Amino acid sequence: MTVDTILLSGVVGSTAYGLARAGSDIDRLGLFAAPTERLLGLHRPKESHVSTAPDRTLHEAGKWCRLALGGNPTVMELVWLPEEFYEVRTPLGDELIGIRTSFLSATRVRDAYLGYATQQFRKLLGRGDGPLSAEASRRTAKHARHLKRLCVQGLELYATGRLTVRVEDPEAYHRFGERVADDPTAAASLMRRFEEAFDTTPSVLPPHPDESAAEAWLLRVRRAFYLPGEPIRDGSAA
Repeated sequence: MTVDTILLSGVVGSTAYGLARAGSDIDRLGLFAAPTERLLGLHRPKESHVSTAPDRTLHEAGKWCRLALGGNPTVMELVWLPEEFYEVRTPLGDELIGIRTSFLSATRVRDAYLGYATQQFRKLLGRGDGPLSAEASRRTAKHARHLKRLCVQGLELYATGRLTVRVEDPEAYHRFGERVADDPTAAASLMRRFEEAFDTTPSVLPPHPDESAAEAWLLRVRRAFYLPGEPIRDGSAA
C-alpha cells in the first residue's frame, strides 16, 4: 500500500464527534485500493493496515465494502464526515460518498448499532464493584459516551437514512459518562429507551442493502488499479 492508493481518509472518533478533550487521541480511518493484479495471485495482500502514533486504520476497498454492507458503525462514519475532517479525497472516494445510502438496510443498521451499544453496556456492567482507579473511571466514562453515541446515531440512521457524525451537546455526553462511571447501572435506562425506540420507530431504510451499487463501484476501482504502478484515479477507464 502506498499513499497513491488511498482513496478516502479522514479524522474520525472523538475529534469528529466533538467529544475530544485535552489529551484525546486523534484517530484516522481510510480505505485504499490494492493493485488489482496482486488480488489475482496466490498470496493476497493485507486487507487492513493499523498503525499507532499516529493512530490510523486503513481497509482495502473490498473489505471496507463488506464491512459497510454489514452495517459496521466504525467504517460507515467515514462516508458521512463533515467536510473539514477529510484529509484525502479522490474522485473514486467521492463516488463512494455519493452511493453511501446504498450500503444501508434497516435490519443491519439496527443490529449493528444496537449490538455495538450492547457490547459497551456489558463492558460497563463487567467492571466489578468497588471504587475505581482514575484510569478505570476514565475508560468507563468513555465506554458510556460511546454507548450513548451509538444509540443516538444508530436511531437517526435507522429512522432517517442519514448519519450526523458530530453530536449535539457534547457536554451532555461527558456528564452521562461521568454519571455512569460512578454507577454503571445508570446506563440501563438509556439502553431500554433506545431498544424500545428501535422497536417502535418506522425505518426509511430498505430491508436489504443495494449490493449492486457497491459491486459496480468496486469493479470501477479494480479497473482503475489494474495496471501496476499506473493507477487511473478518476475511475473512467473501461
